Amino acid sequence: MASLNDIRSTFLTYFEKQGHQVVASSPLVPRNDPTLMFVNSGMVQFKNLFTGVERRDYVRATTSQKCVRAGGKHNDLDNVGYTARHHTFFEMLGNFSFGDYFKKEAIPFAWELVTREFGIDPKRLMTTIYHTDDEAFEIWKKVGVPEDRIIRIATSDNFWQMGPTGPCGPCTEIFYDHGDHIWGGPPGSPEEDGDRFIEIWNVVFMQNEQFEDGSMKALDMQSIDTGMGLERIGALLQGKHDNYDTDLMRSLIEASADATSVDPDGPGKMHHRVIADHLRSTSFLIADGVMPSNDGRGYVLRRIMRRAMRHAHLLGAQDPLMHRLVPALVRQMGQAYPELSRAKALIEETLRSEETRFKATLDRGLKLLDEELAGLPEDAPLPGAAAFKLYDTFGFPLDLTQDALREKSRAVDVDGFNAAMAEQKARARAAWSGSGEAADATVWFDIADKHGATDFLGYDTETAEGQVLALVAVGALVDSLAAGQTGWVVLNQTPFYAEAGGQVGDTGWLRRLENEDESATVTDTQKMAGGRVYAHNVKVDRGTLRKGDALQLEVDHGRRSAIRANHSATHLLHEALREALGDHVAQRGSLNAPDRLRFDFSHGHALSSDELTRVEREVNAFIRQNAPVSTRIMTPDDARAIGAQALFGEKYGDEVRVVSMGIKHGSGKGTDGQTWSIELCGGTHVSQTGDIGLFVMLGDSASSAGVRRIEALTGAAALEHLSLQDQRLSEVAGVLKTGVQDVSARVRALLDERKRLESEVAQLRRELAMAGGAGKGGGADTREINGVKFLAQVLTGVTGKDLPPLIDDHKGRIGSGAVLLIADAGGKAAVAAGVTDDLKDTLSAVDLVKAAVAELGGKGGGGRPDMAQGGGASVDNAEAAIKAAEAVIGGH
Repeated sequence: MASLNDIRSTFLTYFEKQGHQVVASSPLVPRNDPTLMFVNSGMVQFKNLFTGVERRDYVRATTSQKCVRAGGKHNDLDNVGYTARHHTFFEMLGNFSFGDYFKKEAIPFAWELVTREFGIDPKRLMTTIYHTDDEAFEIWKKVGVPEDRIIRIATSDNFWQMGPTGPCGPCTEIFYDHGDHIWGGPPGSPEEDGDRFIEIWNVVFMQNEQFEDGSMKALDMQSIDTGMGLERIGALLQGKHDNYDTDLMRSLIEASADATSVDPDGPGKMHHRVIADHLRSTSFLIADGVMPSNDGRGYVLRRIMRRAMRHAHLLGAQDPLMHRLVPALVRQMGQAYPELSRAKALIEETLRSEETRFKATLDRGLKLLDEELAGLPEDAPLPGAAAFKLYDTFGFPLDLTQDALREKSRAVDVDGFNAAMAEQKARARAAWSGSGEAADATVWFDIADKHGATDFLGYDTETAEGQVLALVAVGALVDSLAAGQTGWVVLNQTPFYAEAGGQVGDTGWLRRLENEDESATVTDTQKMAGGRVYAHNVKVDRGTLRKGDALQLEVDHGRRSAIRANHSATHLLHEALREALGDHVAQRGSLNAPDRLRFDFSHGHALSSDELTRVEREVNAFIRQNAPVSTRIMTPDDARAIGAQALFGEKYGDEVRVVSMGIKHGSGKGTDGQTWSIELCGGTHVSQTGDIGLFVMLGDSASSAGVRRIEALTGAAALEHLSLQDQRLSEVAGVLKTGVQDVSARVRALLDERKRLESEVAQLRRELAMAGGAGKGGGADTREINGVKFLAQVLTGVTGKDLPPLIDDHKGRIGSGAVLLIADAGGKAAVAAGVTDDLKDTLSAVDLVKAAVAELGGKGGGGRPDMAQGGGASVDNAEAAIKAAEAVIGGH
């Protein structure tokens, strides 16, 4: 039996022999289509080739494209685990022609692959065509398909469109007949939704262009877009009618069964299926740079993760399960998708961390769900407000609640949920729309279509000449920008780096070549039109900028130098963190600005002071090496072969820039074991690590769940920071009249001396008070009230904390009785009272204090029967306070 890995390989090898370039799968996060949340078909990465916007050095391609359908309009999440062929993650096998071959080659390719390479019985196959596509009809007849098994379809099912306008064309499909023992009819029949006839191949003939007025004309470049689901063809070739019975999916299901000790084919079968499917989608999304969050792509990932985790809970898993299944997935798919192996540690840590957090609220959430259902009629849906509470309080996405209720044959009041969620959804939609291209993207793509991509010169120079190709103001093309106006300038070439990869955009100046008095200040540089156009945000200082002007371009050198130093330092920091904390560390974001750097990385907890010190020392050690920083242009595969670190999810072309810096003997990194840091990076960097100058970490903090953030300074900013610290230290040393090197010892000595003197002063105050010298009117006044000795004294020069030991001393002197001390403590009254042990059962010090405090403008007071304290506003009514205490003693 051919495995899914074998089937994938057979497909790619077949088309490679037919002159197709084998192209690696693009990341699941699309970079060339802002309308998509995730890549959902094989043609997405080739969209610009089909429209003619982009050209590559091949006109035939074949891929196995990883796809996710779990968000937006392409969402299969609700059906996963309940049907035979729905998945959140799937692989789409495809062959493509960009203006090369067309129908007469594409149809024979499909038929030969399916019937000869895969050995499928032609008698079990039938095809569909668009009802007017006579050319395809004749070609299918020629390859041997009988006319009665070529079905004409008159609906949009067999006519593909990229959108309301643009490239489009008819489709042709191949269906497999599983036999009359399974219900269902052929495509186009009333029973077509049955499972007897299953589509296994779909070819789009992109031959027309649709216009807004409804008209259509033939494209100059006619192309082919083919798709075949690997899981679906795999089930067929392995004699299965269920995708989850294929070898790859079965291995993941059995891994889940082994980890939970639950029969893979018993009552928990559906739970294992969900876990196996969701393991793939979550792992690949994390590998491509998506992290769980509360909006956008991260929210969809979290929904999938939590759905799988609930099913693990239903299987009885007491501890986090998903991360334990990652090795099984890597064994199955790591060879075909190396990014899975590279991200293994990060995937495991992310799944473990998310499941640990979710398990803490899962039981409470399910309990709330049961409580809500208990008060409802059996057929009543769960109120939307309750579903929203589950989401808002316990992090239950709506589909997770629906999934839980499906097992109870219950529904959710979705309208009510949507009403409660309106504000959050509005924010999420705003965040999503803002995460793609700018709202005025049309003008930038128009510029790109007309003028092509901006040529970036900034790796080699900070000055150049350029010609103004376009001017944009308030989202529209303009012919000129006058003095005082702001807008965007697009040039044919530029040394200005446009913001990307965490590095901020350059600033500087534009000047007319023939008249330097006409100039503008560049305040920012950004990439537009999917990165093809560099747009310079400017304020015109003098004169007028016009389309077609030739300009002298100058980057702010000092600012660029500081940015370069910070960017290079982040590379050294990244490697130092990996060395100190482990291979799970991966960059999750960065900021390389002129005044500081910020580096976000995957790690589950705060760094210790020892770890921070180790990382800082390590980075500075490589700065002091002053080793060359080298940049090479390589293929992505060659770059990874020498150990280059890539930013997960970043899309790389056929060639990438590989930045290497630092030398470490015996590290095992790089081809010669010498290179410390190797990363794929498009930013600008220093020439030698010594150009960074100095690296000072300001601290470590949490950025988001599972992500830490380090902020640091380099170069002049770091030196200024240390200089200021040194200045402050010198000032302290001057005040202490000691050398800087002795400051800490001197401070410790002063603190010890202060503690000793405070003790001596307190002792002297007590002795003075006991001698009567601290009394306002002389010594302590002792009298007898109702047979109880009572000593009362008003003191100055003592504090509230001095009173308890004085109370004890006085109690020792009188032997039996009560003591009340009132101290003038900085304008306020401090009160303490004590009762000897022989009287504390009948007379309480607390009562004495409360009575005295009330006369002194205070409230309360407390302590033990033998010792109590309180406070008042002033000692002015001290005599009245003493009399109040006497009254308590007299009445005891």
